[in-house]
Amino acid sequence: MTLSPVFRSPSAVRLLQEEGIWDHLAPAIRSQAEAVAAIHEDLTHLLDEAFRAPSPVLPDSDDPMGPNSLPFLQEYFFLILFRSLFESLGVTPERLRLYAEVNFCVKGTITAADNLFDDQAKSLLPLDTGRGSRFLSILQLMCFERLIRRSLDRGLDRGELGPVERDAILKGLLDMMGRIGRLEGSEEGGVTEIPTPEQMINSVHRVRGGALFALSFIAPRVLERGEALERLNAAEPAVARLGTAFQIVDDLTDFEFDVGRRSHNLLVSQIHHHGSAEEKALLRDLLEGGEARHDHVEGAFRNSARAVLDRAYAEARRSFALLAELGFWFPERLADEVVHAIVGLEGVRRMEDIAAEATSGS
Repeated sequence: MTLSPVFRSPSAVRLLQEEGIWDHLAPAIRSQAEAVAAIHEDLTHLLDEAFRAPSPVLPDSDDPMGPNSLPFLQEYFFLILFRSLFESLGVTPERLRLYAEVNFCVKGTITAADNLFDDQAKSLLPLDTGRGSRFLSILQLMCFERLIRRSLDRGLDRGELGPVERDAILKGLLDMMGRIGRLEGSEEGGVTEIPTPEQMINSVHRVRGGALFALSFIAPRVLERGEALERLNAAEPAVARLGTAFQIVDDLTDFEFDVGRRSHNLLVSQIHHHGSAEEKALLRDLLEGGEARHDHVEGAFRNSARAVLDRAYAEARRSFALLAELGFWFPERLADEVVHAIVGLEGVRRMEDIAAEATSGS
């Protein structure tokens, strides 16, 4: 359920560079890098150096599209996109700075929590915890809980919000993360029923992906007023659709993992309810303990995988169409390329194979 690295696909990187997307995002890249640097600096006041590693190199404020920018943009693409969107909707520079810091802390909190669910060790803070991956995640959670409060208190000191608004933001974030976490917790030990694809998208993906992306709107919904708030309220459902598309794509890349732990997966649902006899037979074997090979999705399940990819296309296309109606600059015609690219490193080849097959079959 993580806001994972994106645009690992070399072809997607080249295309968006040729389209001028990276240059258009340069101010937002600079702003997000400054926010990350501010939070990293805050960490030095909260945690002893014995538990800290050297801070990573971030994009230069004077050259936001320099050599360090592409890895940063890939890691923080959605936060950068949200910051650019907020600016287009009329949010002031002071608030943009605050939202960039808060949403970085939210991303870090979700990443650390996701580690515990998925037994991983991703980190967005320069921490040195030795060999314990679980302790790394626990320490991240403790740090980000303090860091987000410190960022909001800094905004309070600048007069950008009051104590009531600060507490409302913290409560709103916790309530929404609790909703997402409850869904994750419901899958512990595996699920016994396979909803239809439509049911699963509405009850799972619009929470795990849609609500996840909507977290970025919690602080603005508390603090903004007037026309900016109206435009933000109109944009939130569109961003939630993009999050839903992200989660659909994630199901394609995480198919083997999800089958192994028997968690909700849209490809499993598509096969179970609409797949061919051959696909259904193989899925039954996998669910009964058979080994899921890494070529199953692109091979035996390719027709159902294409159908799942089409659902992601539909969500992303609608998302960018709605944002375009609000005046957001990102080209609607690149929606499919965003879908292809919003995967972690391990999913790039799979997405490119499925997308190529879908194109050749159309």
